Amino acid sequence: MAMRFYDEVDVVVKAFSGFGVDEKSLISILGKWNKDEAKNFRNRTKFFIEDERHFEKWVVDQMDKIKWEFLRFQGAIVLWTMHQWERDAHLINEALIDGPKSYNVLVEIGCTRKSDELFGARKAYHSLYARSIEEDVASIVTGVERKLFVALVSSYRYEGPKVHEETAKSEAKTLYNAVVNAAKKHPIEDEDVVRILSTRSKLHLKSVFKHYKEFSAGKGMEENVEAYPSLIHTVECLSTPHTYFTKVLEEAINLHADEKVKGGLTRVIVTRADVDMKVIKEEYRKKNGGTLINKIEGMANGNFKDFLLTLLARGG
Repeated sequence: MAMRFYDEVDVVVKAFSGFGVDEKSLISILGKWNKDEAKNFRNRTKFFIEDERHFEKWVVDQMDKIKWEFLRFQGAIVLWTMHQWERDAHLINEALIDGPKSYNVLVEIGCTRKSDELFGARKAYHSLYARSIEEDVASIVTGVERKLFVALVSSYRYEGPKVHEETAKSEAKTLYNAVVNAAKKHPIEDEDVVRILSTRSKLHLKSVFKHYKEFSAGKGMEENVEAYPSLIHTVECLSTPHTYFTKVLEEAINLHADEKVKGGLTRVIVTRADVDMKVIKEEYRKKNGGTLINKIEGMANGNFKDFLLTLLARGG
């Protein structure tokens, strides 16, 4: 009997650990414990402390963490059922509220959505918040990134096949010069850098980044701007979005990550499930030596895990 109880405690602790909670285990075990077993559970786990009055209470940080985990499945469902435009508008607003640590979401949406999708998100933002994305970004972002972010979220890029190679080569030289002179002037304070990154088509930029390597001895632009996260995110989202999304997933899966960073797991899987998840999964496998599906199976729990795996299966 004692061993059975200790085994159940281990199951309950595991159900609370990782991402999401194992609802079925909690219901089957906690629902039948008597008050003595519940007390023994409180005494055996790190979830509770006893104060000077011998009062057993939840550790506040642990309680808050578990509340987050219970909400993770709900948040994923709500995000998935939203219209894509509303979802992106909501994600942008949330990123602005969170502050600089979440500004990569502004870049992510501004650079990885098709022109009509980004335009739709701007329309949805009007309806939801009675303001424009552009005015909120301009008034809330105070750093040097402001002009770049405003330009990215208000972009409406050409999506056709035409590329002017001479222009692309010239603009690659402009970007290279801006990076080389970064010690004198932040690259995104250069209006031409902002113009090129926020207005040119993805196909044109592919050619720009190819020519950039010719000027930088084979190094990609993202390799030369390691000191500027917003610029790295922009270049990766424009040129190799699967690389960017893989990094977001890797950071989110870390159990010690900030809750907002962990939110990237839900955000990427929900928003990319029907877009390029197959490519992202392959990039993750090549980089980490294991599959994203196996990783989710090993670190997530309950309904949250099942839902993420269902979405991952949609991507092929």
